[in-house]
Amino acid sequence: MDVKIQSKKRFQNKHIGYALLGVFLLFIGWKIIYGNSSTSLQTEIDRIAIKEVTQGKFDDYITINGNVAPISTIYMDAYVGGRVTEKLIEEGATVKKGDIILKLENPSLYEQIMASESNLALKQNDLRSTKLTFESRQVKGQKSLATASHELERNRRKFEQDRELYKEELISKETYIRSKEDYELSKKQHSIIKLQTQQDEKLRKTSLSVLDTDLKRMQQTLSMIYERIDQLNVRAPADGQLGFLDAEIGQNIAQGERIGQINILTNYKVEATIDEHYIDRIKRGLTATLERNGKVYELRLRKVYPEVRSGNFKVDLVFVGEKPETIRTGQSFNIKLKLGESSKSLLLPKGSFFQSTGGQWVFLVNSEKNEAIKAPVRLGKQNSQYYEVLEGLNAGDKVITSSYSSFESVEKLILK
Repeated sequence: MDVKIQSKKRFQNKHIGYALLGVFLLFIGWKIIYGNSSTSLQTEIDRIAIKEVTQGKFDDYITINGNVAPISTIYMDAYVGGRVTEKLIEEGATVKKGDIILKLENPSLYEQIMASESNLALKQNDLRSTKLTFESRQVKGQKSLATASHELERNRRKFEQDRELYKEELISKETYIRSKEDYELSKKQHSIIKLQTQQDEKLRKTSLSVLDTDLKRMQQTLSMIYERIDQLNVRAPADGQLGFLDAEIGQNIAQGERIGQINILTNYKVEATIDEHYIDRIKRGLTATLERNGKVYELRLRKVYPEVRSGNFKVDLVFVGEKPETIRTGQSFNIKLKLGESSKSLLLPKGSFFQSTGGQWVFLVNSEKNEAIKAPVRLGKQNSQYYEVLEGLNAGDKVITSSYSSFESVEKLILK
């Protein structure tokens, strides 16, 4: 009897499991060999800078560059406009206060003087005429008052005599009444003339006072114009050095235009710019030093300018005590500005790596110098030579301090 033979399955479930296991092992092998290729990079050790972290004294200062300037500067602006006719002193010359530097001319100013002088003459004539009128009225008023006083006195005597005669019935009543009326009319006329004379006197004083005030004002105006004529001679406002002079013969200069400056050379200051990173730590009174011909000179920070431009702000420093003998305006000095007291700290030499990491991590080199691993750190203050290490590194650690721009995105460097 024939028996049906069942054919064996070519692939069983266990074979599928073996296949999946093989794929998994191949994936693991690929990750081991190639998986870290994106986080590691080979580089030549000669192309990088490696520095060692040390324990030492951290001097809290920064190095800044400053330029010597006069202790103060006085600017010269044109009080009046005009055309330059003469240039008596050149730039760089030493001047005394009041020395004439430029001479200007201004025809319209002379016309103003002529007009003012003419107005002043008219005002003086008006004042004289008014005075004559008031004096004439005053004389006439005094004469009328004298006549009225005489008439009053005469009518008073007649009235008193007629009153006595009327009592004794020696004159008629009509004669008495007429005498009394004449006396009372004289009193009224005298009072009116006296009041008018007093009012004329008050008016005279008031009018003459106003005219005198107007006359004085015109005289002051004329004096001011005369001063403007004198201001056509541009004079040095103080003793010093003529720093610059922006004027040439024939040039027209407008009123208020800046034409030069006087540098006061009794002392000097140093103008410097500082990175805005330090703006919270810079304040008046900080001390600084500069070295010149092997000698150290002390300075004090006198002024901090609040405005920040292009990432920098400006400060002024002055010498404390002695200053270099050969100092000149415009000289440049490297200055050490002390920000705080010295302290014992871990020190990491400065390098261009900071631009890439901001001081938050570094590449730490192993003892064999064949690998460098990215390591987090915390850096504190810095001076011109070192960063202060607060966390993440120990004395003796070696760190790559050159630029990380070519490998800042990798985790490990293979050094060859």
